[in-house]
Amino acid sequence: MRRHRHAKIVATVGPATSAPETLKALFLAGVDTFRLNFSHGVQADHARVHAAIRALEEEVGRPIAILQDLQGPKIRVGTLRDGRLDVVPGQGLRFVLRGAEGDARAIPLPHPEIFAAVVPGQELLIDDGRVRVRVTGIETEALEAEVVIGGAISNRKGVNLPGTLLDLSPLTEKDRADLAFGLELGVDWVALSFVQKPADLIEARGLIGDRAGIMTKIEKPQALERIDDIVRLSDAVMVARGDLGVEIPHEDVPGRQKELIRACRLAVKPVVVATQMLDSMVAAPTPTRAEASDVATAIYDGADAVMLSAESATGRYPVEAVTMMDRIIRSVEGHKLYRSLIAASEPGEEETPPHAVATATAQLAEAVHASAIVAYTLSGTTAARIARKRPSVPILALTPDLGTSRRLSLLWGTHSVRSDEVGTYEAMVENALIHAAEEGFAAANDVVVVAAGIPFAVPGNTNNIRIAQIPAT
Repeated sequence: MRRHRHAKIVATVGPATSAPETLKALFLAGVDTFRLNFSHGVQADHARVHAAIRALEEEVGRPIAILQDLQGPKIRVGTLRDGRLDVVPGQGLRFVLRGAEGDARAIPLPHPEIFAAVVPGQELLIDDGRVRVRVTGIETEALEAEVVIGGAISNRKGVNLPGTLLDLSPLTEKDRADLAFGLELGVDWVALSFVQKPADLIEARGLIGDRAGIMTKIEKPQALERIDDIVRLSDAVMVARGDLGVEIPHEDVPGRQKELIRACRLAVKPVVVATQMLDSMVAAPTPTRAEASDVATAIYDGADAVMLSAESATGRYPVEAVTMMDRIIRSVEGHKLYRSLIAASEPGEEETPPHAVATATAQLAEAVHASAIVAYTLSGTTAARIARKRPSVPILALTPDLGTSRRLSLLWGTHSVRSDEVGTYEAMVENALIHAAEEGFAAANDVVVVAAGIPFAVPGNTNNIRIAQIPAT
């Protein structure tokens, strides 16, 4: 079951798509990775979906990745006496640490880390920035502020602080319980929200180890200030444009998206572009032209994957949304300008032997018009280094590790297969040719390029390239 495109599709599972038959329809339409959003639902619901995806994986005979997206800290105002408060520009407000119900002079903000970190002149964005206030004074357990943009403040609305580094772990007690649950289930990726600094990833790695890949959601401007370190400590990155767009100017988001994709390609880490990609398809069977262009831009930029959120979780047309995303990707990748734009955005690379071998593998496969690149990989690194070059030749990744084969479902241009370990050079070549033929990548007399590390079973040791030909029948 081969995808005839390079970029991958991530789809969020929700009430509209949790039934086993719908999950199968989504997979057949083009989903490569399913996202379980732990901001919604209970653990038992997610366990049922996880089991259904694993049963589907067994049925179709293809590895399918499961992404657990943790909720992360949620900073919100408390409750107001009348349920809402209408404010106007220039109005003075007072936020208090303690209090059950409030008004304009005592709006509950039960987050001590805010009072410890904020300084006069910084802004608080309420309800995704619909209301904006500027801090004018600070007390131990109170903040004085002036309304910059008026509107309605209602109960439990979210608060963003774009200019403030908060002393706050990205893992709440709920997240820790959900994480333990997800790792016990056997999720392949864990997405972390509210990452501000490299230490947040070190904390998460201590809990996750190598049981799942860590996908860092870039949604805070503080993360952008340390992005190279954060990417280095991550296994993958998600460009969470919705939350990021609340805290940085809207006009800066497209440029940041390109920077993040480039940084991830340089670091050989998969990158997912997310949020409102086909948002109108929540309620309509077709997207807007602007949304189609938005998806296309991510593909032209070289993203490994694009993601559906509400479109597939709660929308009326989840299968149609996946089908549309698949169509857009294939159309872009077949466009006459695609290869030149991908080549133009290629970053530099590390000058190490494994990177050089991966680069040579991609170039050689294109030069000899190979039908496929067969990459032997234990951890996924060999396949990722080759995929980083974005070759026109498809990558067939062979690995003995089931977890690696699932995680590679997220990697650009890569078709992963779980394969038994090989012990000799001759067996390596023979096994590569067999899988290339069985998976539909090559036929009799076709040429494939094989990349591997010798000795075998040494992660990241890519040091050998072989040109081989499928025997004539």
